[in-house]
Amino acid sequence: MNQSVVSSSSPSRAGRVRGLRSGVLLVAAVVLASCASGDVDDLAFEDVPAEKSYNEGIAYVRAGNLSEATKKFEEVDRAHPYSAWARKSLIMTTYTNYSRGNWDEAITSGRRFVTLYPGSEDAAYAQFMIGMSYFNQIPDIHRDQEITGKAMQALTELVQRYPDSPYAAPAQQRIDVARDQLAGKEMETGRYYLNRLNYVAAINRFRVVVTDYQTTRHVEESLMRLTEAYFAMGVVNEAQTAAAVLGHNFPESRWYKDAYTLLQTNGLEPREDGQSWISQAFKSVLG
Repeated sequence: MNQSVVSSSSPSRAGRVRGLRSGVLLVAAVVLASCASGDVDDLAFEDVPAEKSYNEGIAYVRAGNLSEATKKFEEVDRAHPYSAWARKSLIMTTYTNYSRGNWDEAITSGRRFVTLYPGSEDAAYAQFMIGMSYFNQIPDIHRDQEITGKAMQALTELVQRYPDSPYAAPAQQRIDVARDQLAGKEMETGRYYLNRLNYVAAINRFRVVVTDYQTTRHVEESLMRLTEAYFAMGVVNEAQTAAAVLGHNFPESRWYKDAYTLLQTNGLEPREDGQSWISQAFKSVLG
């Protein structure tokens, strides 16, 4: 009885063993096929020391091959995330992308760096690269200036967060340029409305220059245009105030001469009303 049981069960057991062995071989074959299709590169990639890949990236930078350098630094960042080498590679990725004119990529990696390592000694540099990537895309005055605003915002953040960094001064210079660009756009739009006798819309644009961009070169003309627009509307008090503030702050300006002539031709003189928004705007800025 026992022998028959053993005898009858042996083929079934042998079959299971053969089936198991076949399954193992099948899995092995799938794994090998998968490796052959590209996964083997990933396994090899993970075994490359971070320092080796980083140094290869630096070698490419020195050789002027920034495209290959970027790839090496990105490899380190992917294979060894949050390591010291990943941090170094991320700032180098920002640098190489910026140097290649890949502004969007430089902005993305720069933002990642500032987010992950805000206290790093390279954080100010990363923020500067973000701002400069926007700054280098500033369009001419006749186009939309959204990116100019982004450049000014990013550079202002640098000055505020890292005021003692060596990048703060050049960032401030670019902020002044961006601010002048934004003021120039407001002036262009204001002149457009003024020429079409839409005085209210024109005044709103010139008002932005006086209140938000008072330190730019456009403020003199904006005060003259306010004199012109208010006078055309019959709001003489504000026209006189705009001319008076212009003359007080920029007495040698050709725009003051034009404003003075406009009023004088109509029997009026510049006269400041201290309660006018124009007077208040200059008091708030100039103290």
